[in-house]
Amino acid sequence: MKLLISPPSPFVRKVRVLLREADLMDRVTEVEVSTTPLATDLVVMAANPVGKIPTLIRDEGPAIYDSRVICRYLDTLAETDFYPSSRLWEVLTLEATADGIMDAAVGMVYEARFRPEAQQSPEWLEAQWEKVDRAVSALNMRWMSHLAGPVHTGQIAVGCALSYLDFRHEGQDWRAGHDALAAWHAAFVARDSMVETRP
Repeated sequence: MKLLISPPSPFVRKVRVLLREADLMDRVTEVEVSTTPLATDLVVMAANPVGKIPTLIRDEGPAIYDSRVICRYLDTLAETDFYPSSRLWEVLTLEATADGIMDAAVGMVYEARFRPEAQQSPEWLEAQWEKVDRAVSALNMRWMSHLAGPVHTGQIAVGCALSYLDFRHEGQDWRAGHDALAAWHAAFVARDSMVETRP
């Protein structure tokens, strides 16, 4: 199988971390592509009509895409437990919260990078960061107990989302007032899978 990737993407990183945690690197080849919202890579376009990464090209069926779909597929393939049935809805909600952080944070990068300066909206950028801030606060206040224990996809997604904030939004201090989450993140990014996938 081939996984179409761009290492800076937090959605891509989530899949790459799970690949390593599930010990599937011998079954998937990572193929780096160069694609943007304004210029989609032809290989990506051929595999994924939406033109986004990550996309997993399978040998036995059509390509699948969206990081959540790929992560569920890989978890099933490896017969691992990154979506534990005993707390499935909590793990899925954690993953959705992290994906929401990623969506807003990536959108802010795209606004600055791909829209002419005169067309950029400071109000829109502020609204995106407010989404990030609310989600980070919710994680710190309500979800810390669910970030403990054996590694699951919710933890992977949150780790990748917070690391992306450090990578692309270092001027924004997401750690302020979120000491528990900051301490958790500091420990999580030391995992081999996170170190190996650092953009």
